[in-house]
Amino acid sequence: MFRFFENLVDPYAKYRQTDTPPRRLLPFMLDYAQPFRGVFVWATLLSIVVAAVEIWLIWVMGWVVDILSGDPQQVWQDHGWALIGIGAFILVLRSLIQAADVLLLNNTILPNFGTLIRWRAHGHVLRQSVGWFENDFAGRIANRIMQTPPAAGEAVFQIFDAITFSIAYVVGAMVLLGDADPRLMIPMALWLVLYGALMRWTVVRVGPASKAASDARSLVTGRVVDSYTNIHSVKMFAHTGSELDYAKEAIETSRKTFQDEMRIYTIMDVTLMVLNGLLIVGVVGWALALWMQGAASTGAVAAATALTLRLNAMTGWIMWALTSFFRQLGVVAEGMETIAQPIALTDSGGAQPLRLTDGRIEIKGLSHHYGREAGGLDNIDIVIEPGEKVGLIGRSGAGKSTLVKLLLRFYDAEKGTIRIDGQDISEVTQDSLRLAIGMVQQDSSLLHRSVRDNILYGRPDASEDDMIRAARQAQAHDFILDLTDPKGRPGYDAHVGERGVKLSGGQRQRVTLARVILKDAPILLLDEATSALDSEVEAVIQDTLYGMMEGKTVIAIAHRLSTIAQMDRILVMDAGRIVEEGTHDALLARGGLYAGFWARQSGGFIDADSEAAE
Repeated sequence: MFRFFENLVDPYAKYRQTDTPPRRLLPFMLDYAQPFRGVFVWATLLSIVVAAVEIWLIWVMGWVVDILSGDPQQVWQDHGWALIGIGAFILVLRSLIQAADVLLLNNTILPNFGTLIRWRAHGHVLRQSVGWFENDFAGRIANRIMQTPPAAGEAVFQIFDAITFSIAYVVGAMVLLGDADPRLMIPMALWLVLYGALMRWTVVRVGPASKAASDARSLVTGRVVDSYTNIHSVKMFAHTGSELDYAKEAIETSRKTFQDEMRIYTIMDVTLMVLNGLLIVGVVGWALALWMQGAASTGAVAAATALTLRLNAMTGWIMWALTSFFRQLGVVAEGMETIAQPIALTDSGGAQPLRLTDGRIEIKGLSHHYGREAGGLDNIDIVIEPGEKVGLIGRSGAGKSTLVKLLLRFYDAEKGTIRIDGQDISEVTQDSLRLAIGMVQQDSSLLHRSVRDNILYGRPDASEDDMIRAARQAQAHDFILDLTDPKGRPGYDAHVGERGVKLSGGQRQRVTLARVILKDAPILLLDEATSALDSEVEAVIQDTLYGMMEGKTVIAIAHRLSTIAQMDRILVMDAGRIVEEGTHDALLARGGLYAGFWARQSGGFIDADSEAAE
């Protein structure tokens, strides 16, 4: 039975992805609710039926009070079968109806609705560009992915568990009181007006207060995660105290926004107690007055009393459920600031996979300043022939990394084109482009998974032998076999910690190299590929790198000029432009910027702050 209800909706079912999800709350919720339409219809109907049954039971109680005024034997003779039928209905049908209602809410909607949102939201965020991630805290993004789905699920739950039920219950209560005596509807109607006013006052304030509190919590998460992610820097500079102060500012903001939210609930609760007192006195008092006048039966008084006491118990729950509904919608609205952002960097409408034949790269008129007036690249023209090895050097900020990011299409160029084998990279699919390019970065961060998982990230379908062969080529196999993580997992099964923190810089770099070797892409980008290696290992790895380059088109960025001296051609960048190009010997003979770098290098590195030789 549980499995039937749990599997009514598959949260992982295929769906049509969109680059521009709804930005308004209701369309956003309705879009995710599409697979649940049938379930929601049944949940609404069952909620109404459950409320009707509860009202009917109160009517039955009044009827029972009225018939008990006669002789017991006569009562049993006249109403025995009716009483048996009512008992059977309560024991069997009422239980089945409420069981179905609870199963739909607890086992179909709650687990699956939040899961569906989290799954699809995570998929949407993963499709965002690198630049999008660079503009936010990873912790805040993750927090919104985690807190929005349960908030949306709770909001939907409250619709059927409380809101639909309470509306049906109040309508049924008015009908019941009107059936007993229409005059009993007057105090009930007056109470409803006051209750509605209180509800409106609360709802108007709860949504913004909840969103502010949720924003504040996300800020706390972002700052705390930022400290933990950079714990080495925190410890190295002895900034534990300043990090606490940095977090305290956000934590205090979170406390104050939560206090503001709770003030609203306190005012609501106190006012509600007064209103409920008016309800009881108004309805029951009037019922008693009518009974004294002989205008209402004892059963009517009993039913009115039971109904108002039941409403008294329910109103707090209804109000809390309603405010919870809007509070959760506030959380969803805050999460939408991340989840509902459109995908800015998309595949073109007719994008086809990259057809890589030779590996020729042609860059024409390329400019990119990240939306600013300066920085980045300025009108770059480069042609890299198939199989050519090109070194790229320049001071920090010269535009080298920008060029690589544009080649990988982490950003769309503001001006100009990049073509690979004649195909504009903005017209091919991003995945096919990046599958054709292998890159070793200076920041060799790894996934918090096993060594095996990290190496196989380069080619998931590779065999164990292929993986080990790549690790051997990267001079990583021997140290991998000596690894053991805190859970006792050895060798290739050892987990490397967040961003590979359990490995040294040189070990991380060699695992990264093994991953790229295994990928064996026809275009190779090296961004300070040996910067984290000691001289002895670097000398060995250089041979590996030259082997990797064989038959590939290569762009290598380096400050250590000895690593690119053997390249077919070297491009020297300055202020976003290519100012020199040629072989190592030709550039030295020219006596320009490259020659100045070579003369000033210390241990083989560019003096990044030096000026060109006069």
